[in-house]
Amino acid sequence: MDFGLTDEQRSIVEVTRAFVERELYPHEEEVERTGMLRPELAADIRKKAIDAGLYAANMPEEVGGAGLDTVTQVLFEKELGKASYALHYTCVVRPSNILLAGTEAQRERYLYPCVRGEKMDCLAMTEPGAGSDMRAMRTRATRETGDGRSGWRIRGTKHFISHADEADFVILVAVTGTDDDGRPAMSTFLVDLDTPGLTVHAGYRNVSHRGYTNSILDFDDVHVDDDALLGEEGKGFELAGTWLGSTRLQVAASCLGRAERALDLSLTQAATREQFGQKIGRFQGIGFKLADMAVELRAAELMTLHAAWKYDQGTATDADIAMAKLKATEMLAMVSDEAIQIHGGMGLMDELPLERIWRDARIERIWDGTSEIQRHIIGRSLLRPLGG
Repeated sequence: MDFGLTDEQRSIVEVTRAFVERELYPHEEEVERTGMLRPELAADIRKKAIDAGLYAANMPEEVGGAGLDTVTQVLFEKELGKASYALHYTCVVRPSNILLAGTEAQRERYLYPCVRGEKMDCLAMTEPGAGSDMRAMRTRATRETGDGRSGWRIRGTKHFISHADEADFVILVAVTGTDDDGRPAMSTFLVDLDTPGLTVHAGYRNVSHRGYTNSILDFDDVHVDDDALLGEEGKGFELAGTWLGSTRLQVAASCLGRAERALDLSLTQAATREQFGQKIGRFQGIGFKLADMAVELRAAELMTLHAAWKYDQGTATDADIAMAKLKATEMLAMVSDEAIQIHGGMGLMDELPLERIWRDARIERIWDGTSEIQRHIIGRSLLRPLGG
């Protein structure tokens, strides 16, 4: 692995960093204070992101995206991750790469408009009784025949669905049968949000990521045609697995960005704040905290970049990605907590972004696979070669 950045990578980092500081940072206070992202503000930033070439940067060039390799995507996500999640997630959109599995007709209807900023997607997997255990999913799609109609009839409920209230369509994972081992077999569907029988309800109030919205989706006898099936019937679990790999690296990368911002603020505080006649950074209790924060951040960054590099080589395992996600999310929890300790009482005041970074860090160890799930993946990979 070459640890040096190419000229192109350095340019992408610089352009993204400048965009974040110029277009996202100034609106963080408003989003935190109101708990919402104004639609007109989101539309304005999206346009600027498109003009800057940052929109849909995760997509290949052949579909209109930037065609970034995975390492460069991690560097890109790290810079975006320094800003409020609602701002960068909603305004500098990275459409779900599951859409790449679609037919050309599906790409014309869903993928290309998402890349151009004309449509937005949302992904619906999680259910009230099925979070980490996707096999416990109850939402079911049943084949319809007769009466001159063909297609699928969908019944069930999804929750924790990010930005469904702003999306144009949902990428739905539902049970469609059983596999050869008698386990639920899942398939993926593209369902327009205005389809009769599909209702979007406001979701739950969240301590993390103010301005980010989650919704509850009810599918009450929703009919979709045969061409709504994305990928192969019964292969939805595998398709979701392909998506989860890249999004877990995305989570890890955004955690790196927030941790770096927290560490930078802490270094400034330690170098300028005086107590007992000297800068607080000269006290061993503060210096050691800074050292530990820097070590943990560097370790998480190297682990994430290594997993991304292996992803580009086609050699990344589920354990590689799980290690990166686990380390980066738990590192952010530690760094944000220590950053507040270094700042004292001011660290918990909303004049600084630290209390937001600290609150937001909590969700990262839960979504896109809990820390326990990541440890399960890693442990299983270690024992499997030994027959365990």
